[in-house]
Amino acid sequence: MEYVRWFLNGLLIITSCFLVLLILMHKGRGGGMSDMFGGGLSSSLGGSSVAERNLNRITVAMALIWTVVIVGIGVLIRFS
Repeated sequence: MEYVRWFLNGLLIITSCFLVLLILMHKGRGGGMSDMFGGGLSSSLGGSSVAERNLNRITVAMALIWTVVIVGIGVLIRFS
């Protein structure tokens, strides 16, 4: 049972890091913090490319994995 907890904690750290990186890779929508770091310059290019849609899908999948890991850790803590 302890191995499962270690595995889930390791998976949580890995998915958290990937989720942060994936979110930071998204194109800014203009305004706010994205303009401060130069995101406002490329916002006039418009359109959602295939790469941006794939990045969205990967980010959603990673967020779902992260959520399942969080729930798994909670269940493991609750019943141990």
